[in-house]
Amino acid sequence: MDTILHRLHENGRIRPNAPAYYEKIGNAWVPTSWKEYTNQVRQAARALVTLGVEPGQNVTILGFNRPEWVIFDLASMMVGGAPAGIYTTNSSEECKYIVENSDSSVILVENQQQWDKIAQVRDDIACLKHIVLMRGTEIDDSMTLSWEAFMAKGDETDESVVDARMNALEQDQLATLIYTSGTTGPPKGVMLSHRNLSSTSKNAQGLIDLVPSDRTLSYLPLSHIAEQMFSIHAAITAAYQVYYAEYSPQDHLNDNLKEVKPTVFFGVPRIFERFQAGVAAKMALATGAKAKIASWARGVGSKVTNLRNRGQAPSGLLALQYNLANKLVFSTVKEGLGMTEARILITSAAPISPDILHFLGSLDLPIMELYGQSEDCGPTTTNRPGAIKVGTVGQAWPGSEVKLGPDNEILVKGPNVFMGYFKNPTATEEDLVDGWLHSGDLGEFDEDGFLKIIGRKKEIIITSGGKNIAPKNIEAALKNLDLVSQAVVIGERRRFLTALLTLDPDAAAKFAQAHNLEGQTLHEHPVLIEHLQKEIDEKVNQLFARVEHVRNFRVLPRDFTIEDGELTPTLKIKRRIINENFSEEIEAMYEG
Repeated sequence: MDTILHRLHENGRIRPNAPAYYEKIGNAWVPTSWKEYTNQVRQAARALVTLGVEPGQNVTILGFNRPEWVIFDLASMMVGGAPAGIYTTNSSEECKYIVENSDSSVILVENQQQWDKIAQVRDDIACLKHIVLMRGTEIDDSMTLSWEAFMAKGDETDESVVDARMNALEQDQLATLIYTSGTTGPPKGVMLSHRNLSSTSKNAQGLIDLVPSDRTLSYLPLSHIAEQMFSIHAAITAAYQVYYAEYSPQDHLNDNLKEVKPTVFFGVPRIFERFQAGVAAKMALATGAKAKIASWARGVGSKVTNLRNRGQAPSGLLALQYNLANKLVFSTVKEGLGMTEARILITSAAPISPDILHFLGSLDLPIMELYGQSEDCGPTTTNRPGAIKVGTVGQAWPGSEVKLGPDNEILVKGPNVFMGYFKNPTATEEDLVDGWLHSGDLGEFDEDGFLKIIGRKKEIIITSGGKNIAPKNIEAALKNLDLVSQAVVIGERRRFLTALLTLDPDAAAKFAQAHNLEGQTLHEHPVLIEHLQKEIDEKVNQLFARVEHVRNFRVLPRDFTIEDGELTPTLKIKRRIINENFSEEIEAMYEG
């Protein structure tokens, strides 16, 4: 049997003393070996058996990325159950929905704040029997166990029970539940099997040549399949090291990256947008010779990255120029980002602007864009080392077939495609037809089999004139404007398109300073509105057909947030919530 759990045991056997993961304690990154990691998972598995978790039963996890999260996750799989992660930003009611929907009898929570959410609703959750706390929190409550007390429960179950449970696992058995972030309704539990996890991680290992000396920083929500792939399944498969980021990544991410120097780094587009904005702002301050050197180096970097994206290497004069550019510019930029040893940079989960990819590529930071969804374990298609086309999401994932339906909907079939939605046969029948996952996204292939996403089937705007418009590309063009942070195009059953825009704080501050507008209400100021109108007319509308032109817009007083329900935890926009929260601004754009 070849499951993630069996691979974990193999690592414990053949590299017992090698570091498996690190966590920051005080100012030091403290390692845990593969043997100890395996023993921790086994002890937690024994504890779950003691608490009555049977094969086929599920548990839930509510907390930020920590060793306990992953130990508990793997332990539940080891005993024949399935874990379901809950986003830390979810409300009490949202947590209740997932605990109930998954029939979870045990939940692991990170701290008092997350415990409080469950405590508010637990009396209404019949299936929930035990609450386990991560280290560092103790609560005197009859239903609640500290981490230490939970692990001690493992002593009441014999090791042989865990071995028997693990060896009884089947490849097509449910291994984990990934709850969708609910952009189009209540979250659905995506059922992934042991085969889904083991085959996808094995293909990832081969595709990007993951090796035991690699290391990554775990900082994006572990409830998301992409982070699970990098922090759990691929890490165990390739036996590389995972560093758990300090709590509150927005405060510590840059410091953690500079300390860890990951060789493999996964980031949602927003992360790379911040990289680009920070570097561009510093480069803008350079003058004279420094500015000329930076511009020359970026030209060299673009040529080298374009070659490498096609599987070629620089030679002759270009190789010499690259070495000099690296010494003068690239090394400094990478040091500031913590990317001095990064060899694999991957982005996914939402569309990214080609401008961001070109900019970072010009600084010797080539990024591979991957496309997929929870329902196929993360990847449908991917760019890969030596085969990168900016503006596409790459070629079919190894072992899978990808094709377009009659309406250009992207369809995928393979060992990475899910079992269906938990307790939701209707949704399963809609999205899984004869083994083909219907993605809901629209695409087109080029002559080399590289896929380009051209829109979202369910997000198509149908105007009152009957025109079908995909907002994605228009929004991407709007976000390319220097001042714009987020953009949402409006127009469903309307005569024309409009847009809600939010401002990038750094760019807005510079604009205010340049136009002597400090201290004024910038988002409504005529000078800003006039500037944006000109930019939209010249840089956005001219890219699209007349029916796709943005005819009116409103600049909002704040950015979209997870807390206000407008963004998912992976920073995708929730159109329905945004339409509700800013209904007055939307109506005002269509008055008269």
